[in-house]
Amino acid sequence: MKKHILSLATISLFYINTQACAWSDPDSDYFNLFTQSIIKDKSYLPFLHNYSSRFYTDYKPSQIPDENIESWRKFFGNQMSYSETDYLVNKISLNDLNELKKGSPNNPLLNKLGNGFYTKYREAIDYLIEAKYLEPYMRINYVEDANSFYYRENENTKNAQQLDYRKTTSALISLYNATKNPEIKQRYGYQLVRLNHYTRNYDAALQAFKTYVLPNKLKGTVYYMALDQLAGAQRGLEMGNEANWNFFQVFINSKSRKESAFVSMKLSDSASFSNILKRAANNEEKNMAYFLLGYEDFTNPIPMMEKMYEIDPDSEILKVMAARSINELERNYLPTYYYASKDSNINSDKKEHIGETEKKEIEKKELSFWQKIVLFFKNLFGGKKSDKTNEKSEQSNDELFENPDRIPTYIKNNAYYYSQNENEKDFLNDLEKFTSKTKEKSKDEYWQIADAYLKFLKKDYKESSEILSEMQTNNPEYLEEIKRMKVLNDIVSQPKIDSEYEDHLMKNYAEYFIEKPPVKKDSTEINEYNYYGEAPSTADFLKDVLANRYFLQGEDGKSFLMNNKLSDLQYNPNSDLVKSVEEFYRKPDKTKFEQQIIAKNLDDVGNIDAFFATIYGDRAMKLADFTKAKSYYQKALNFSGIPRDNYEKYNPETEKYEKFVYNGENYDGYNNIPNLVFGHNVWESFQSPETKSMKPEDYSAFPFIKHKMNKLELADAMIQLQKIGTGKDAKAAKANQLIGNVLYNTSILGYYRQLFVMDVDNSNGGKYDFWTTSTESPYQYYYKNFSSETFIEPDNFDLSINYYQKALNISTNREEKARILFQMASAEQGKFYQYEAKHQANIDYADPKWSEKTDAQEKEMALLKNQKYRNYFTQLKNQYSDTETSKELLGSCTYFSYFMKR
Repeated sequence: MKKHILSLATISLFYINTQACAWSDPDSDYFNLFTQSIIKDKSYLPFLHNYSSRFYTDYKPSQIPDENIESWRKFFGNQMSYSETDYLVNKISLNDLNELKKGSPNNPLLNKLGNGFYTKYREAIDYLIEAKYLEPYMRINYVEDANSFYYRENENTKNAQQLDYRKTTSALISLYNATKNPEIKQRYGYQLVRLNHYTRNYDAALQAFKTYVLPNKLKGTVYYMALDQLAGAQRGLEMGNEANWNFFQVFINSKSRKESAFVSMKLSDSASFSNILKRAANNEEKNMAYFLLGYEDFTNPIPMMEKMYEIDPDSEILKVMAARSINELERNYLPTYYYASKDSNINSDKKEHIGETEKKEIEKKELSFWQKIVLFFKNLFGGKKSDKTNEKSEQSNDELFENPDRIPTYIKNNAYYYSQNENEKDFLNDLEKFTSKTKEKSKDEYWQIADAYLKFLKKDYKESSEILSEMQTNNPEYLEEIKRMKVLNDIVSQPKIDSEYEDHLMKNYAEYFIEKPPVKKDSTEINEYNYYGEAPSTADFLKDVLANRYFLQGEDGKSFLMNNKLSDLQYNPNSDLVKSVEEFYRKPDKTKFEQQIIAKNLDDVGNIDAFFATIYGDRAMKLADFTKAKSYYQKALNFSGIPRDNYEKYNPETEKYEKFVYNGENYDGYNNIPNLVFGHNVWESFQSPETKSMKPEDYSAFPFIKHKMNKLELADAMIQLQKIGTGKDAKAAKANQLIGNVLYNTSILGYYRQLFVMDVDNSNGGKYDFWTTSTESPYQYYYKNFSSETFIEPDNFDLSINYYQKALNISTNREEKARILFQMASAEQGKFYQYEAKHQANIDYADPKWSEKTDAQEKEMALLKNQKYRNYFTQLKNQYSDTETSKELLGSCTYFSYFMKR
C-alpha cells in the first residue's frame, strides 16, 4: 500500500471496513452513465438522486428560470432579455430607479430603454422602488434560545421587525389603492402578506391575503409567491394541514420555489401525506402527492410509480422517479471500485445474483459445460497463478461472456453512504418491466432511453442496441445519451478484447481513451479548487471495463496498466504480476491501442529494465537465492531510485515538481545499505535511528562487508558468506549467522524490512501486514486502487531459521549460541503470526456470545503458540539461561522475560 503523511493505506483500511467516510463525496464515486438531468422539465432538477446533500445540485442554477423574472419580462413586453430583466428587478440600485423616475437616468440599461419607459410603466417602476427599499428587511428576525448554535457574524442583521410597521403597512395599502394595474396591485398585496408573516403578525397575514391578493382574481406567479408567504404564516399559527396544502400548491405551480416549498411542507409522517392525498382534486395533484411519498421512501420505488403511471404515464414527475431509480441501481451495478475481495462476505450475494438473460443462456447449455464453469471457478479461487492464467487465456467467448465477474455486476448495499436499509432490494427486473410498458404509452423518447439503459445493466446488450438504433429524436440531450449508450453496448458486449477489437476501439472510440491536454484558462479566470478531484467519467468506466476484460482473459499486465502506472508496482511488487507487466513491456508488436493507451503508463521509473531487474533481484534475495539476485542486480546498475509521489520537490528553475534527488547517503532502493543489516536489533522500534535499534556484529573476519553497500555488493557479500558457511569452524558459524540476520532483518519483522519490497523506509504500511500475506490474489475484478490492497508474497522464515540452525550446529561459543537461539525464536514468532493471520475467528460482533467466543479463540491460539511455536525459546530457557546474553535479553525483551519466569 502507498504511504503518505497520514498513511493513505490506513485511510483506505478504515474506508473499506466502515464503508462510510465523512471526508468523501458519494456523488463523485459513481460514473453517472445515465444522465439524470436529461429530464425535460428542469424545475425538477433539485429532486434528482444524490447522497451528499438533500437535493441534487449538479446543474447550473440558470437551468431553472425564476418565474418572477419571466413574469416581469412579459409585463415589460419582452423588450428586455431574461438577464436584463433580472438586472432591473434584482440588481439595479434604488438610486438608479429614482433617477429614472426624475427623468434623468444614468444607468446604461435604463438609457437603452429610453425616456418613455417610465411613462409607460410608471406603476411598475414605482412598485420596484418600494420593493427594493423593503427587500433588505424582508426576513424574519432570528430569536436565539439556550440551545441555539448558529454562527451569524457575517449575516445581514436587518429584519422586518426593524421597519416602522404601521408606517410601512399604511404606505403599502395606499400604494395598493392608488394602483390601477391588477398585476402590480397584487404585488403590493404580496408585500403586505410577506411583511406580516416576517413580523410574526400571522393573523394579519391571513387577512391581508384575503383582502389584497384574492380580490385580483389572478392565479399567476405573484399569487403563488403570496400563497407561499400565507403558508408560512399558517405554519406560525400551527395550522399544519392548511400550511402543507398551500405549500403543496406552490410546489406544483412554481418552478424556482419547488425546493423551498418541499422543505416547508415538513411531511414528517404518513398522516401528512394522507391529508394531502385526500384533498387532491385532480390527477395532477394526486400524481404530485404520490411523487412526494415515493421521494421520501425510496427503498422500492416501483409501487408508487405504478400508481403514478395509472394517473398519467406521460407525467414529467414520473420521469424524475425513473431517473432516481436508475441512479440508485447504477450505483449498485457500476461502483467506481469494488471494495470487497472475493474472500469477503460483503459481496457474497453477488455470486447468487444472475440476470434473467444469463439464466436463460445457462439453461441452454449441457451439464458438462456447467461442470467446466465450476472447474473454472475452482481454479480461479485456488491453485497456482500460472495455471490460473493459462486457463484464463484459453476460455471461449461463451465462458468469458457468462463469467459472473464481468462488469456490470450487482453488489448489494454498495451505496454505503446511504442508510443501509435491510429492505433494500435489486429492483432492476421490476423497473425494466415498468419502463418497457411505459414506453408504449408515453410519447416521450425518454422511456426508450431508460429501457435501453436498464437492459444494458442486465447485460442484454443486443436488445439495448436494437432499441437505441430504432430511436428518432431531435432532443440534443437525448441524442448525447443515445450516442454514449451505443458505445457502452458495443464495448461491454465484446466477449474478448483482442488485437482486432483494439484496432476497432482506436478507429471509432479514441476520444474516450486518449487523454486531452488541459484547457488553458484565461489569466483572469478564477480556478475553483475541487477537493474531491475530477468526478469519474464514461471514459473512466470504459477503462475499468477493459481492465476487467484483460484480467478475466489472463492478461494481468495489460489489466494493471489500464488503471495504474508502472511505478505503482513499488507498492505491491508481486512477482507474477511484475512478470506479466514486463511481458507486455517487451511485447514487440503492440497494437496502436496498446502503444497509445496502455504503454503510456510505463512511466517515471527511469531505466525500465533496471526497475524490473531490481524487483526480481529483491525477490531472489527474499528467497535466499543470492547468485540469482546478483545476476539481476548487475542489470540494475542504472536504477534511478524508487519513484515516490511524496518524494517530489518543486524546482523553481523548471517550474515543475521533480523527483527527489538523493544526496548520496540516503537509501534509494538500491544504494546506501548500511552494514547494520548484518547485525541484530537491541530493541524493537522501527521509528528509532538505526544506531539505537540495531547493534553490529563483529565483521572483522569478513572485509567484503562494507560500511555502506549497494544491492549488488550486498548480494556478492551474501554469496561469499555462503561459501564460508560451508566450513566447520567458528568463522563458518558466524557466516551462517550473518546470513540468517540479513534474512530476518529484511523480513516483515526486521528493522530493514523495506530493503526487498520496493520501499524507501520502514514506516508502517499495508505491505507490512501479516493478514494479507496470502499468495492468493486479493483482486477479483482488476487492479484498480492497487495500492489499497497487499499483494506481496509472504516471508519464508524457515530460510533464516535454516541458516541459524547451521550456525548453531557449528558454533561452540555458548554466548553466540544463546544469541542465535533468540534470533531463531524471533523468526519462529513470525511463523506464528502468519498462521494466526490465516486462521481468524471472524466472530460476528453482534453475536451475544462474542466476548466468550473471542476469549476462547485467544486461549486456543495461545495454547497453540506455546505448543508449536516456542521451540527455540524453550531451548534457550532450558540450556542457556545462565549466559550473559540471556541475562541481557531479559532486560531488553519483555516477552522473553515473561517467558523465562513461567
